[in-house]
Amino acid sequence: MPKPPKQVFVCNQARPPNHPRGSCQGKGGNEILQAFWGQLQARNLWEKFAVTNSGCLGPCDSGPNVLVYPEGIMYGGVTKEDVAAIIDEHLLGDQVVERLKVPESVW
Repeated sequence: MPKPPKQVFVCNQARPPNHPRGSCQGKGGNEILQAFWGQLQARNLWEKFAVTNSGCLGPCDSGPNVLVYPEGIMYGGVTKEDVAAIIDEHLLGDQVVERLKVPESVW
């Protein structure tokens, strides 16, 4: 497999219910991860980007979080419905999805 030009990290950190920091998995991280993998496969985008399951990316309160490299753009509050926009606009179109980007003070 050739080196993909972009790498997507999807936080799937799990913590016990009612943990003060919460967790991306508890907010739908696994569904987001599955949506990315499903789109990657269905659209045959293997050479465009890779998707990796990740532990905690830091700002749990803004999760579920998705981090895109090499740009270093973090998206927060992502839902499985947002996955297509991240793929189409950012990963394929090189345009940051501003409505999902976490504030500079967070990342």
